[in-house]
Amino acid sequence: MSDTAVLLCGHGSRDPDAIGEFEIAAAALRRRLEARDFATGYLEFARPTIQQGLGGLAAGGARRILAIPGMLFAASHVKNDLPWEMNSFMAANPGIEVQLGRDLAIDAKLLAAAADRIAVAVPHQREDALLVVVGRGTNDPDANSNISKITRMLWEGMGFGWGETAYSGVAHPRVDAALGRAARLGFGRIVVFPYFLFTGVLVKRIYAQTDEVAMRFPEIEFVKAPYLRDHPLVIDTFAERVAELEGNSAANMNCQLCKYRTQIVGYEDEVGLTQQAHHHHVRGGDHRHNDHHHDHDHSHRREHR
Repeated sequence: MSDTAVLLCGHGSRDPDAIGEFEIAAAALRRRLEARDFATGYLEFARPTIQQGLGGLAAGGARRILAIPGMLFAASHVKNDLPWEMNSFMAANPGIEVQLGRDLAIDAKLLAAAADRIAVAVPHQREDALLVVVGRGTNDPDANSNISKITRMLWEGMGFGWGETAYSGVAHPRVDAALGRAARLGFGRIVVFPYFLFTGVLVKRIYAQTDEVAMRFPEIEFVKAPYLRDHPLVIDTFAERVAELEGNSAANMNCQLCKYRTQIVGYEDEVGLTQQAHHHHVRGGDHRHNDHHHDHDHSHRREHR
């Protein structure tokens, strides 16, 4: 067996449905890797943790581990938390090399997967419909701006009459505000598409908020499009990230707009911030946090200034 192994890194969730969907996608990726040793690991709320996943692969004989972020965009988890996890493991395990791949990012395959999901909900007559793309929302303007670009590309590429962007938390506009505004633009149909890989507290909340707004505007048809999940093109993109690391080509994150490495308007004092994990207190499944965890954990990062 090869001494090179692959770790698919997830965020983790308090929702078992989210973990189940992540593992389904991981199993599909595992099949693509044939005989290569493979594991999953989570930053929080689930086991195995990232450290446990790395440790298991090393115990199985791996001396080079390719760590693939199972995350759409490079916000704090990919730019800060995962590098800290990898560097900490290598410091404690001399002789084992861990290489961190890049996020899925804005990728043509993912755009095609998103279009497929939306087309299931709205197969035709999109020129009379408004598309609302909902992203996770972070305190990183680089990651947030990616959702706006995704919206624009799907809006124009699929022929919608208009497009709006919303966020499930941290960033604005939030889902209820964006849908309320969209409902006043004169379209008879509004399509809500969560640009998420897997279900969880946030996706379920997005759909619930859509139902609530729909009750306020009964004259408008609200359509809930499915999220990405284990679409074959999502698995293709994960496999490409592995191949990039194997070939040592184009494997670096796009840090052109990273607030930790260059001055971004409004975040100038975060340049050069020391990489450190902020999930050490919840690794493996501390379920004491409430449903506002994502608003909290991103905002508390500013305390490290």
